[in-house]
Amino acid sequence: AAVAELFVCGRRALGGRRKIRILRSWMASLQRQDSSARDDAPSAKKCRKLLPSLKTKKPQDLVLVIGTGVSAAVAPQVPALKSWKGLIQALLDAANDFDLLEEEENKRFQKSLREDKNLVHVAHDLIQKLSPRTSNVRSTFFKDCLYEVFDDLESKMDDVGKHLLQSVLKLMENGTLVLTTNFDNLVEIYGAHQGTQLESLDLTDEKKVLEWAQEKRRLSVLHIHGVYTNPSGIVLHPLGYQNVLRNTEVMREIQKLYENKAFVFLGCGRTVEDTTFQSLFLEAVRNKSDLEHFMLVRRDDVDEFKKLRENMLDKGIKVISYGDNYYDLPEYLERLTNTICSLGRQGMLLENPTLTIDTRMAL
Repeated sequence: AAVAELFVCGRRALGGRRKIRILRSWMASLQRQDSSARDDAPSAKKCRKLLPSLKTKKPQDLVLVIGTGVSAAVAPQVPALKSWKGLIQALLDAANDFDLLEEEENKRFQKSLREDKNLVHVAHDLIQKLSPRTSNVRSTFFKDCLYEVFDDLESKMDDVGKHLLQSVLKLMENGTLVLTTNFDNLVEIYGAHQGTQLESLDLTDEKKVLEWAQEKRRLSVLHIHGVYTNPSGIVLHPLGYQNVLRNTEVMREIQKLYENKAFVFLGCGRTVEDTTFQSLFLEAVRNKSDLEHFMLVRRDDVDEFKKLRENMLDKGIKVISYGDNYYDLPEYLERLTNTICSLGRQGMLLENPTLTIDTRMAL
């Protein structure tokens, strides 16, 4: 209306055909500019499609493997959650704050970090230094350093991270098993906030690990390296959990999981190369390429993504892109979780036609 009024006013004011043509040309130019601006505007973001072979799984068919990428997304303000190097540096800082290291010792550890030496060995040496030769874990300084590093995690969880953990918790409540390589208990903290009590397990308790593998402890998180709330259960090398490796019943049940269920690796950059994970799940499994597991990753570098996808297929793992940015993961996992849980409920109704109306409504 405003443009039309301007046209009329211009015609009266200018008069003559030539000036009217000038005015029309100017109006056409404005329209072209407006059209160009609309074309340049960012289009609505297209969501990644869910892979059919994954979205048709039932929750109880899955084992969710949580790596450092998840913890880093949940509490990005905590450097110790982002990598082995970040964790060792945080432990070193805590040890220095408590005057537990001599200056030369600190320099030696810092040098090892800078040179990217075997970080598991560096961490092991540091733990040994902070732990006196005693079986009483309460007397170790390592415990104090751990609690300092992971102090008040609850207050450091951001909304994006909680969105991610919401999907993890929903899968667990619907029958998915969860294991992690992380020392933190962020999943358990989030569960408690939502009214769901989750138990932290480590490899020192063979009986509970066996029950977890037999799917009798679905609301437990298995920490294969241990959890900071139980420092005596922290292991960085297969020698640290020989009790489990020598227990044929436990190992048989654990390896059956890898052969019969679909593992979904989440925030796991190099978990498949982890010596603990390999000892538990991979070494005794033959024909890995016949298996069907999944790894959700960010597709930022196309060449690296293709290389990873090709390498993982030999291990029976399909690499799937959830998006180009870290912030795409919570939305992708939420859609995947809702689809899987919905199919799981439908399957339960079909398999149990005698369920009462109240039970059906609850599902």
